[in-house]
Amino acid sequence: MTGPRRIAIIGAGPSGLFAAQSLLSQDRLDVRVDIFDRLPTPFGLLRYGVAPDHASIKAIATALAHVFDSPHVRFLGLVELGRNLSVADLTAAYDAVIYAAGASEDRRLHVPGEDLPGSRSAREFVAWYSGHPDAEPQYFDGVHTAVTVGVGNVAIDVARMLVKTADDLSATDMPVPVLAELATHQITDVWVIGRRGPEHASFTTTELRELLTTPGVAVSVEGCDLGAVDDAVLDRRTRANVAALAEADGRSVPQPRARLHFLFWHQPVRLVGEQRVEAVVLEGTEPAGPGRVRGTGAEVVIEAELVLRAIGYRGVPLPGVPFDEATGRIPNLAGRVCEPDGTIRPGEYAVGWIKRGPIGVIGTNKADAAETVAALVDDLAASGSLDLVDPDEVLVSRGINWSSLADWQRIDSAEQSLGSSEGRHRTKIEAWHELLDLVRLGQPGGPPSLADEQLSISDKE
Repeated sequence: MTGPRRIAIIGAGPSGLFAAQSLLSQDRLDVRVDIFDRLPTPFGLLRYGVAPDHASIKAIATALAHVFDSPHVRFLGLVELGRNLSVADLTAAYDAVIYAAGASEDRRLHVPGEDLPGSRSAREFVAWYSGHPDAEPQYFDGVHTAVTVGVGNVAIDVARMLVKTADDLSATDMPVPVLAELATHQITDVWVIGRRGPEHASFTTTELRELLTTPGVAVSVEGCDLGAVDDAVLDRRTRANVAALAEADGRSVPQPRARLHFLFWHQPVRLVGEQRVEAVVLEGTEPAGPGRVRGTGAEVVIEAELVLRAIGYRGVPLPGVPFDEATGRIPNLAGRVCEPDGTIRPGEYAVGWIKRGPIGVIGTNKADAAETVAALVDDLAASGSLDLVDPDEVLVSRGINWSSLADWQRIDSAEQSLGSSEGRHRTKIEAWHELLDLVRLGQPGGPPSLADEQLSISDKE
């Protein structure tokens, strides 16, 4: 008789948790699921990528957390593939491994001056205001104008964080140092730059309208004629976006405290400055085929001290796992990991952005995970049991003291208590040493060796 099948999921973000949820809901196999993450906190992008003022989206984490209610699911934090465990370790201990690593890098502009101080990635900015323990502190000394390159929801979130007041954000779960820095900035102008027209922008209408109606903010739309956009060829979302922009552009805001500028049909060609970014040089663009543009040669200059690129995320290779550098994804067929030549790697699967690329909203991961889990269940149902080693013995033999769900619950409780003392629902704990101190409380007799290693790594980065 075949016993329970062991499944390892690498990554406790939404794609990994949706995969666990799908595994628990199927009835063809009896499964035991271990969910690994290099952080002591689950939820990934839901915790560290969703804007702090979007509590309704963050609530998805509450629903996904129910996977941990199952006695057949474990959370193992502070364990990193490649640093602590190898693919060989995992395949020796589990019938199947699901890679749910997401896309942790950002795309670059590839223009001169991009590495000047003051040129940053929106991903880094989002990680900072979301309280990610690896995030570099962000400072706004001397910044009066900020430019965000990109017209997706990340660009919209970033712009909103910069034009909202500290009072507007005080009820969120932002870490105290983040709120303090945002309260002191003197940014009066925020630009959102799109290389194509508003009808091509990928932001969702709800998020766009939220930004456009921020109290005390005047909105202008440049680089295009909104009235000339042919709404007959637009879908419902893009038609609503164009209408929202037109309405905001025509709205009068007496004595605005901040100005929000949308500039379409332009792309950065260089950032200029001596010791830091002082201006962005933009070139006009025009259509050059489906999804493509070409420069017109006409340039405009925006004086700015901060440039945030929000042009997309990119996956990074996982040690020992095939990776397509061109697409930034794990090559796969319906979630089954394969070699570059198309050969399937038995027992290895992928979900989420590392599988399909950084597209879709959080809910997109549910159908994506269902596809991968269906393939996994088909494969295991058709195969016999493997002679596996005990996964805990592997972890112990590697000297790994992993954090548990109880450790996360202790962090969760501490954040809620801290928030309550400040009149908020939660205040994020963003410092590695504070997170690890809370983990240590559950491990008397000395700090976990991996946690000390992770702390020293984060202090160096």
